[in-house]
Amino acid sequence: MTEYSEMLVIDAKLSEEFLKGRESFLIDLVERVYRARHAGNTVCPDSYFLRFPGAPRDRIIALPSYINDQACVSGIKWISSFPENVDHGLQRASAVIVLNNTDNGYAYAFIEASRISAARTAASAALAVRVLHGAPTSIGVVGSGPIAQTTLHFVKSLYTAAVPVKIHDLNSELVARMVTRRGPECSVVSLEEALGCDLVLLATNAGTPYVPMSVRFQPNQLILNISLRDLHPESIKTANNVFDDVEHCLKANTTPHLLEQLNGNRDFVTGTLAEFICSEKQLDPDRPTVFSPFGLGILDLAVAQSLYEHVQASGGGLRVPDFHGDMKR
Repeated sequence: MTEYSEMLVIDAKLSEEFLKGRESFLIDLVERVYRARHAGNTVCPDSYFLRFPGAPRDRIIALPSYINDQACVSGIKWISSFPENVDHGLQRASAVIVLNNTDNGYAYAFIEASRISAARTAASAALAVRVLHGAPTSIGVVGSGPIAQTTLHFVKSLYTAAVPVKIHDLNSELVARMVTRRGPECSVVSLEEALGCDLVLLATNAGTPYVPMSVRFQPNQLILNISLRDLHPESIKTANNVFDDVEHCLKANTTPHLLEQLNGNRDFVTGTLAEFICSEKQLDPDRPTVFSPFGLGILDLAVAQSLYEHVQASGGGLRVPDFHGDMKR
């Protein structure tokens, strides 16, 4: 670790270089963190949403967390979501992570985290595919932004066989770019056709459900409900509903939260991904499965700490030697 007074600043380029080619490592790391949470070795408070008067879709979210597993790590991710950024040629989300020393609370790393956020989201989704579904025969992708692209990349890293990828997005320019980048296995399709694949990835910036209430998924399907607000609650009512964390996900008018309000109970909850990792729960094979990950700060923290250790060992990053000034009293 850096000296108590030193701050290590890690930019997007270093983060991207570290993440590239480490898909398997990151998926396994996410599994380890889920196991640690299941064992009670993490602290992951509710996320705090900063919202702005007159701009209900814009928000900045604070995700503080702590892991006491193979090492003690604490910190916070501060991630913004401004959907209209895409209309101006900017990515919707930006993020930073601050890591804090667990002995004295002083911050020791300041990290650009939008790539970390995308990678941990993708790794969590890929882990869900590995645990809940297995190799897909077709992949439907709704959305074509960074989260959709990164998640598709991580899922495909699990398996060697090529499968058709069917992409739907209202933004024709973005989806055309994604199809070009992914190659001949990809095609642009209708929403209905994308939703008919045995593995469906939902990664949009929708604030309210738009998928028709009449849509009913089939028993062989796994729905990666990453954007959380695409589906009408009736669409998941009879599914195996698996979460990264139930309490975190059943808030902020996510589809599962809407279903809880509609039902007046949580009887639709099947379990957490960690319970399936630990073989404590089983899926009902006669139902489709919906994985709804709210996104836990402990995942960001674990990836950020691994990145920090790599950059620290290599001598990279920007070091501010007296960041905290005189700390004695």
